[in-house]
Amino acid sequence: MRVLIGVGAVGAGVVTGVVGAFLQAVRLSLGGWTIPIGLGITLILFLVLVRAVIEATGVRWTGWLAFAGWLIATVIYAAELPSGSLIISAGGRQMTYLLGGVIIAAAAATIPPIGRLRGPQRLPTEPRAPEEASS
Repeated sequence: MRVLIGVGAVGAGVVTGVVGAFLQAVRLSLGGWTIPIGLGITLILFLVLVRAVIEATGVRWTGWLAFAGWLIATVIYAAELPSGSLIISAGGRQMTYLLGGVIIAAAAATIPPIGRLRGPQRLPTEPRAPEEASS
């Protein structure tokens, strides 16, 4: 069962990386301003994916596997293809996508599932000894 969960997490990461490689280039032009809306959508989607995988399974390693799948797809698309074309070129928006994705995924995968953060409140098993007054 763990193997299937791991393969699913890597697969979800690869799909997000493929979609993100193309979506990050989408821009919205308003007057003289260009807003990289695809970059924001892609990074938010990736953050949601990593956290959703961790929350669904209850363990952090699935988030790291989703991150690995995204990284594999992203590195493949950032390299020059045999036809000589680049999907993720070397511009500022693309570097923000690469570095932002790495930082966001590493931060999101490091945080434990919400259920573990809250955890049960534990009472002390032994009463504390009174502190001795030092003279």
